Amino acid sequence: MAEFDFDAVVVGAGAVGLACGYALARRGLTAAVLEQDAAIGQGVSSRNSEVIHGGLYYPTGSLKARLCVAGRRMLYAFLDAHHVAYDRCGKLVVATAPEEVERLDAILEQARTNEVEGMARLSKAEALALEPELACEAALLSPESGVFDSHGYMLALQGEIEAAGGAVALSTPFEAARPLEGGGFEVRAGGAEPTRLTCRYLVTAPGLSAQGVAAHIEGFPAEVIPEAHFGKGMYFRLQGKAPFARLIYPPPIPGALGTHYRRDLGGQAVFGPDLTFVDAPDYTVDPAAAEGFYRYIRKFWPALPDGALSPDYAGVRPKLHGPGEPQPDFRIDGQDVHGLPGLVTLFGIESPGLTSSLAIGEEAAARLGLSAAPSGSTA
Repeated sequence: MAEFDFDAVVVGAGAVGLACGYALARRGLTAAVLEQDAAIGQGVSSRNSEVIHGGLYYPTGSLKARLCVAGRRMLYAFLDAHHVAYDRCGKLVVATAPEEVERLDAILEQARTNEVEGMARLSKAEALALEPELACEAALLSPESGVFDSHGYMLALQGEIEAAGGAVALSTPFEAARPLEGGGFEVRAGGAEPTRLTCRYLVTAPGLSAQGVAAHIEGFPAEVIPEAHFGKGMYFRLQGKAPFARLIYPPPIPGALGTHYRRDLGGQAVFGPDLTFVDAPDYTVDPAAAEGFYRYIRKFWPALPDGALSPDYAGVRPKLHGPGEPQPDFRIDGQDVHGLPGLVTLFGIESPGLTSSLAIGEEAAARLGLSAAPSGSTA
């Protein structure tokens, strides 16, 4: 039997890549997680809402529906076990106009189909009793939604990987991989000290560069690499007291969940993201975009003062659809798709990827043909 430097190599040390490494560590395997940046979680994982999603909206039987609900349940248990901060504050999905009320019923039906716990339909009076500053015609309450310290979560994942004998290699960009005779892969990594690693399993979870990484795996069929699209979302921060304790979401817009409100763990109010398709990752925040934010936010919070929003940050989501196209499911591709044993490639892991990350790691391990982790392994 061939000897390998590591049991597995994972490309990308964002939340999903680290969760994949953790899933392998739970099975007694050593994983090397390669990260091109100088710190973990500097890509998509550093520029999101830090929201724990309930799993309300996603189509029946989709990976997003299944992995969001399972991942959320796993995530709360993991955060508790590793003493990572979170606030299970709940979420209100609000209809701000009479014509939106019917959409709430469809969302509620989908949430119950997805086995989301505790969902409740609220009248206008019931919603305002929870959040007096809210303007709405009706609302849904998702009590399992929340916000959390995503970086603390990723540090805990890194610690678990390293405790199992693995490594997180920073400033070590993936360059190429090739299958080995008899199974496994040789992986070439760059950086200040270029290296070659051998492994039995290879998992690619590099977010925005997923397509480019797949294209540099020898023998990977180009026709199964999906076209990449970049969805930019800007965030604005409120100067002043946070008006709501719960997450506030309008009904979803095409391709995204819409500009929403959250109170972060520091107690400040943040609004976003919006959605603009861009040709390449762009993290600038245009102050002029505030005008659209004021108009949108005042649908559910009419008391938003003039001049109260300041530009905060922008994120870019790895989308598999362009403007006006239907939003597809996650892609978690194993040998049945690309024909290479021991390889799993992830594409289009946008929202709810952070919430789903632990379940995505489990799914990747399953698609490698690995058995479930022992029940006594870390939560």
